[in-house]
Amino acid sequence: RSKTEKLIAQGATGCNSPAEAARGSDFVFSIVGFPADVREVYFGSAGILSAVKPGAILVDMTTSEPTLAVEIAEAAEDKQAMALDAPVSGGDVGAREAKLCIMVGGPQEAFEATLPLFRLMGKTIQHFGGPGAGQHTKMVNQIFITGVMIGLCEGLVYGHRAGLPLEELIQTLSTGAANSWSLQNLAPRCLAGNFKPGFFVEHFIKDMGIALAEAKRMNLSLPGLALVHQMYLALQAQGGGRKGTQALLLAIERLSGLEHFAGLDKR
Repeated sequence: RSKTEKLIAQGATGCNSPAEAARGSDFVFSIVGFPADVREVYFGSAGILSAVKPGAILVDMTTSEPTLAVEIAEAAEDKQAMALDAPVSGGDVGAREAKLCIMVGGPQEAFEATLPLFRLMGKTIQHFGGPGAGQHTKMVNQIFITGVMIGLCEGLVYGHRAGLPLEELIQTLSTGAANSWSLQNLAPRCLAGNFKPGFFVEHFIKDMGIALAEAKRMNLSLPGLALVHQMYLALQAQGGGRKGTQALLLAIERLSGLEHFAGLDKR
């Protein structure tokens, strides 16, 4: 409830349960932490599906399980409503600046009706198919990011050990083929000792776990994803679960007995 106080002060109406928020609403948006939270928000005794009205559109923006997205869509259809799975990418910066990338699965009709609202939050909005397609797309996004993050962190450790000026390194490589959102936004935080979360390590571990489970179901071997998942699990075991994903750098440098970036950590 405390998280809603600023919104209530600006004119929003506070509610005490998902059902209360959903009752009478044309659109219901949710974004929580883990699949278990999504299940409770939708299927719990005071969940959205207990109160949704016919014709409503439900939009879950949590990064969650594709199979759960399908389950929600089927339950919504039973209530004569429609559901979209619409996870996002872009981090805290994209959210603040309304420049999120929004990946959507579900009925085309529901997507088109919701598009004006998506445009208030995101810059890139794409419909990828039926229920679960948005979540599958987000899994691809997270798999891409695993490679970027381990490369970024290993490169910074290498650059420091080689005696390179790291600020100039980041500025220069940001203009070439190594450029990425993470290089531009997360590498400077590392140099400043800022390992606070834009995106929590524990949430990234959850996402990688979902991707690995889906890969197993599809008989896919994704060794790079599995390796980075293990590295983040080690970071979590070292107390880094509530840090930002850039804190992988701390685990990487520990493998070589280094503590330069750990010494910068402002916690």
